[in-house]
Amino acid sequence: MIKLEKNEAIGIAKYVRMSSTKVRRVLKQIQGLYYKDAILILEFMPYRSCGAIWQVLHSAASNAQNNLGLNKQNLIIKKAFVDQGPTLKRFRPRAKGRGYQILKPTCHINIIVQNNQ
Repeated sequence: MIKLEKNEAIGIAKYVRMSSTKVRRVLKQIQGLYYKDAILILEFMPYRSCGAIWQVLHSAASNAQNNLGLNKQNLIIKKAFVDQGPTLKRFRPRAKGRGYQILKPTCHINIIVQNNQ
């Protein structure tokens, strides 16, 4: 369980079908930025994980606006991290009657935003 302070809101996405290492490389780029700047960066980065991160960031900002009455323009990304979720295990047929295991990773994305003032 994540402890939040007074002017903090969180956005969470669970069981996202991406590798946690690929998501982490984008989260490092936006950590510590203002909400508006982070949204702008995510729109123009060429990675597939940017779409899921954009949704979580938008959710966190909306939670801050609706639940705490904060302005979205004053929000800073305090903490952004990703945890590894369960791995889906699938099998493909191969030569000579063998089965080849395919691992499909999932992850949980968490973004905490806080008021700048």
